[in-house]
Amino acid sequence: QVQLVESGGGLVQAGGSLRLSCAASGRTFSTYVMGWFRQAPGKEREFVAAISWSGSSTYYADSVKGRFTISRDNAKNTMYLQMNSLKPEDTAVYCCAARVSGSSYYPYAASPPTYGMDYWGKGTLVTVSS
Repeated sequence: QVQLVESGGGLVQAGGSLRLSCAASGRTFSTYVMGWFRQAPGKEREFVAAISWSGSSTYYADSVKGRFTISRDNAKNTMYLQMNSLKPEDTAVYCCAARVSGSSYYPYAASPPTYGMDYWGKGTLVTVSS
């Protein structure tokens, strides 16, 4: 069982920045593929970013590429999402997720709602005002 807890959400003006954190339980965090996903009111959950177990590979949705940066600290069992140049359309509940399966993972080929992830956090709300 893996428990994931997000933090760092809040209200920010357009153009501002936020840093989300995802703290994970378990002694094998360093073997998990991790990802960030978001869901805006009335919309389907969408992929935001993912990172390989080592951090050497990262993946981004086109809508956030160049503005968001995903990273992880395996020594702290924590993943991060640095969000810069925020836009009102980034407003959503952001959830982190873990894939514990050892098989290869290509997030662009994964489908909602689970996107091939095994465990999910409850999410943190990000609100961007115009």
